[in-house]
Amino acid sequence: MIFSSFLVLSIFAAAARAGKRGLCWPWYNGSLNPGVLNNGAGDVVAIYDYETYQPATTGGIGNLGFIGMQRCTDCSSSPIADLYSRWQSQGWATVFTLNEPDVNGITASSAASWYIEYINALPIKKALPAVTSSTTSGQGLSWLSEMISACAGQCYFDYINLHWYGASFSDFQSYVESAHAQFPNYDLVITEFALQNPSGGQSDQVAFFQEAFSFLDSASYVTLYFPFVATSGSLFQTNDASGASYAGTGSCLYNDDGSASAAGALIS
Repeated sequence: MIFSSFLVLSIFAAAARAGKRGLCWPWYNGSLNPGVLNNGAGDVVAIYDYETYQPATTGGIGNLGFIGMQRCTDCSSSPIADLYSRWQSQGWATVFTLNEPDVNGITASSAASWYIEYINALPIKKALPAVTSSTTSGQGLSWLSEMISACAGQCYFDYINLHWYGASFSDFQSYVESAHAQFPNYDLVITEFALQNPSGGQSDQVAFFQEAFSFLDSASYVTLYFPFVATSGSLFQTNDASGASYAGTGSCLYNDDGSASAAGALIS
């Protein structure tokens, strides 16, 4: 389904006032319908797919606001040369940038230069690169701080973008609160988060999401959050075996038949 730029912006702006939740949508989800997780109450408002084009899915994008993501400096699927024209044709209200550059060999200084050259010009809401929750020096929030310093005030952005995988809700809450304390002048978007392959599988993930959603909904400095991941267990294992091994399949928001899983039922 193709929306006009005005309609996409209007839907996203209206929905953003009512809810914060979004769908982190892998490329292999063509058989799934995003609308299954959107009950129309305004809790679920956005969808992104790590690319600068809308995903081809059953049922379009479920009346959600699409957020383009330039996940790498120049991808074959999302060429940097096409970033501006794709934004113009699709009318996103927000853009996400680089996916976990802190652990993928991209220096903070080169990311700053790239951001200034290619991202600054977009006259929409912008998020800095999504960083991991690593506490190793030069990674995670440390890397992000280095990038902001390298920007020297020349990177224009609205959001700090976080990823988190770990062992408990208390650890997650502490991480989010520490990011806010370190960057108090910017709102947060959390574009991947789940327990890291908990022993209790789906039941542990559901209990975690229940606490996490309540916390994030009440945190005034969190604008959007995307539990990982809006797919089914079988699709996840087939198409991203390493990811499924790392996070487990209990956080998948869909059952294999395309219906909402126990985790998915929490989001809508």
